[in-house]
Amino acid sequence: MSTANRETPRPAAGRAGIKKELPDHFKDYRHVWVFIEFERGQVHPVSFELLGEGRKLADKLGVQLAGVVLGPQKEATRNAVAEAFAYGADLVYIVEAPLLADYRNEPFTKAMTDLVDTHKPEILLLGATTLGRDLAGSVATTLQTGLTADCTELDVDADGSLAATRPTFGGSLLCTIYTLNYRPQMATVRPRVMPMPQRADKPVGRIIQHKLSVAEDEIVTKVLGFLPDSQSAKANLAYADVVVAGGLGLGGAENLQLVKNLARAIGAEHGCSRPLVQKGWMPADRQIGQTGKTIRPKLYIAAGISGAIQHRVGVEGADLIVAINTDPNAPIFDFAHLGIVTDAIRFLPALTEAFTRRLSPHNRDKLAC
Repeated sequence: MSTANRETPRPAAGRAGIKKELPDHFKDYRHVWVFIEFERGQVHPVSFELLGEGRKLADKLGVQLAGVVLGPQKEATRNAVAEAFAYGADLVYIVEAPLLADYRNEPFTKAMTDLVDTHKPEILLLGATTLGRDLAGSVATTLQTGLTADCTELDVDADGSLAATRPTFGGSLLCTIYTLNYRPQMATVRPRVMPMPQRADKPVGRIIQHKLSVAEDEIVTKVLGFLPDSQSAKANLAYADVVVAGGLGLGGAENLQLVKNLARAIGAEHGCSRPLVQKGWMPADRQIGQTGKTIRPKLYIAAGISGAIQHRVGVEGADLIVAINTDPNAPIFDFAHLGIVTDAIRFLPALTEAFTRRLSPHNRDKLAC
């Protein structure tokens, strides 16, 4: 009996060709979790931003929103729990132990993975901070699940899967990633990508305690001391109310002084686009965009910046974006609220002078008019 040469049919490309078959042992995974990151008694604001986003996801799925707090048995840990409730958590899972006083990957990973294995969350969100990135990668690897990093948008689709969107190909495209057949679905989100939710004072709700099942002698890393960041006075672009930034359109490094002068005149932070850091014109902590800082200021002034997608995702949360560029077809004009087609090198000094006059001591009272 002869057989004809036939090709095995290939599944359709993309997610449409992937059949979601969640294994039975994952089908009881429910609820949305947010890791509440805090160090030295201070909760990182990205945790509150994620609680706001987690609330939306939990409501769509019809499940609860939980905070996860890992820390020492101190008042600061309980304060972090209270803040989680104030920003929308329905319940909080807490692991308290002396080993969690300072961040170390091993005990934090052990605490988080044990919590996940015991209580089975459907979605786990962490901040894309230095700490959050380290912990998220370790937890995802230990649990053998998927992790989408540096997301700019989160949603759930019709079948309840987490749709995590992030830039790719150097920031030139946006892609949406799904973790179809594994749980929990994990994602990290950078600070200031999501809006800060309203804080509401309310009583501490349900708390679920969990013990840390690891001893000090099982941990390779040791904390010998704490050295404050010598760069603690560096740029705080992510939480500035007003930001002025320059791009390649300024022509040369010497013209960045025009950006700094304007920023000084209006009490703003100054920054730049990625090419300027690559050229060595500005330090990396001043870079704005997907590969730099994400900002949500009340006012953002962009001078000589074209507005590529990797820059756009870092600034589109601003209340007011003012773009200055000689090219009327520059991509930044597609999302700027106010566009000025002119030479920034000539316009910035005039704008600085106008602000300086307006903000001079004898004119400050007129600003209320």
